[in-house]
Amino acid sequence: MQLILYIWASPATLLGLVVGLLGLASGGSGRRVGRTLEFHGGFVSWLLARCPAQPFALTLGHVVLGRTAAALDVARSHELVHVRQYERWGPLFIPAYLLCSLVLFIRRRDPYRDNPFEKEAYREVP
Repeated sequence: MQLILYIWASPATLLGLVVGLLGLASGGSGRRVGRTLEFHGGFVSWLLARCPAQPFALTLGHVVLGRTAAALDVARSHELVHVRQYERWGPLFIPAYLLCSLVLFIRRRDPYRDNPFEKEAYREVP
């Protein structure tokens, strides 16, 4: 069953691996934690600092990207909720997340805090 979940989430995981490998090539670091790969520093930090919400960490499939190792340690439990969401939603997760954020933005609500995917993660990990 776990193999099916890895395959279902693999489009986002592959994107995360590309970003992570660019991070490694630019001086960042990586590590395996449980069933995820984590990358931080280098290009990863540069990219996250330029995202609209400027997150300390971001999940793509089974890859968690963080600005620093400490940021990954702090955000790990929250990001693991997103890993499970990717396992449920597979390749539909990114479009669904972005569509929710867009609708919330149009309705003048917080595209991050009011996003149902984030609400679930914060409910499980306050």
